[in-house]
Amino acid sequence: MSMLRKSIYKTPAQLRLMVAPGLATAASLDAVRALIRAGVTTLELDAAAEAAIIALGGASNFKLEPGYRHTICASVNDDVVHGIPNSRELQPGDIVSIDSGAVIDGWNGDAAFSFIVPDADPAHAAIVAERQKLSDVTEQSLWVGIAQLSRARHLNEVGEAIEDYIESQGTYGILTDYVGHGIGRSMHEAPSVFNYRVRQKGPDVKPGLVVAIEPMVVLGDIDTYTRDDDWTVATTDGASAAHWEHSIAVHKDGIWVLTAKDGGAAALAPLGVTPVPIA
Repeated sequence: MSMLRKSIYKTPAQLRLMVAPGLATAASLDAVRALIRAGVTTLELDAAAEAAIIALGGASNFKLEPGYRHTICASVNDDVVHGIPNSRELQPGDIVSIDSGAVIDGWNGDAAFSFIVPDADPAHAAIVAERQKLSDVTEQSLWVGIAQLSRARHLNEVGEAIEDYIESQGTYGILTDYVGHGIGRSMHEAPSVFNYRVRQKGPDVKPGLVVAIEPMVVLGDIDTYTRDDDWTVATTDGASAAHWEHSIAVHKDGIWVLTAKDGGAAALAPLGVTPVPIA
């Protein structure tokens, strides 16, 4: 057992190698943010993300998943995760979750954000506001979870913090079928990172732990199904969903959000946490 637990921790040199793919992942999402608007297709967003990763010397790690041929997952409205980019044009008021990842020198990054396409129609104001709050609550729950990681003794304290925050904001559903994960030589590694309270404590939080925290939150019931494309996960009741994710390294001097250009400094400051670059 001790050998198994030890294997999830990276060396300082390995942590340094994870900085570049994290930044390439961040750049791919920045490229999507710059382009996303009504009338744009998710295939166009996919191309922009791939170009950004290639420009930084990386490659898409999503394309390494058997059977998957795209750089991003683009999930719209009641699609939660794993949506395949296509030629459908985004509409005003859509909530879109974009998940992306990069691999450089065999090391991986993984991150996601949600975005509400601007919609000026007063008739849509209520649903746009509802979707915006959903995204904001999901995003902040991610940062609350990251802040907890910075002071946690055991990994599953992160899920407790995420669940407590989301419950404090209203009636939302936290997906339980899909959770975060370790990341390193593979995009998906042990350990699992829960977005909700579980009985087990989880592995020790100590230098060398690198995890992708990714709350997936819905406006309705947490039941989902996989669409006929065998990838896209959608809510059974058709309710809107949001997904936010970052890859975070724990090192001897603190934590660093690998998939944020500032290491998470701006978002963590209000939570009393100052991320420290990996030396």
